[in-house]
Amino acid sequence: MQEQVVKPTSIAGMQVLFVMAIDHEYGPHLRARMTPLMTGVGPVEAAIAATACLQRLEASGQLPDLVVTLGSAGSRRCRMGEVYQIENVSWRDMDASRLGFARGVTPFADHPAVLQLPVLLPDLPRASLSTGGDVIGGEDYARVDADLVDMETYAVLRACQRFGVPMIGLRGVSDGADELEGMSGWTELLALLDERLAIALDKLTEVLERGLADSLTANA
Repeated sequence: MQEQVVKPTSIAGMQVLFVMAIDHEYGPHLRARMTPLMTGVGPVEAAIAATACLQRLEASGQLPDLVVTLGSAGSRRCRMGEVYQIENVSWRDMDASRLGFARGVTPFADHPAVLQLPVLLPDLPRASLSTGGDVIGGEDYARVDADLVDMETYAVLRACQRFGVPMIGLRGVSDGADELEGMSGWTELLALLDERLAIALDKLTEVLERGLADSLTANA
């Protein structure tokens, strides 16, 4: 994917960079509020795109005060069509258990398997999230120890941590109640999630305008 030239959005004196995966999740309600960095699908594409963008912004003296990653997620535990703020995220692909490391722990790294995120929206429900390179459906959920699944959030967070930028996550549940069969099973609720994610961004703007984001630096 060609690198995008995306600048942070100014909200209440803070520079906020929005990050999404692809245009399918970026409907008219979100388009009216912000222009995101589009990373592409999966943890590798997300890590590359987020790192390249943050590196360019740092070089130009425009590193954001906050990154907001948002989009869809699957779940067997959370309500379809609802939006959740992510309180922690893990990487389900990482398994070095044959070397004696607990599953999810990156060998010889200085961070735990589960990474905590700031949660800023008091009226929005919280959820744990598992990021990985596979599309989860059906019985696959039995092996995931998290409320939600996606393919990018953990990777974007690791890029943010590299640059010391705090990040929050917002995800709407698009699928998971039934077996996921084809693109339509994922895209059916994306229009609704576009509207509800936009409402969540409005609430975030209110929080930032009231100066209630004191916890932002906790996980930078």
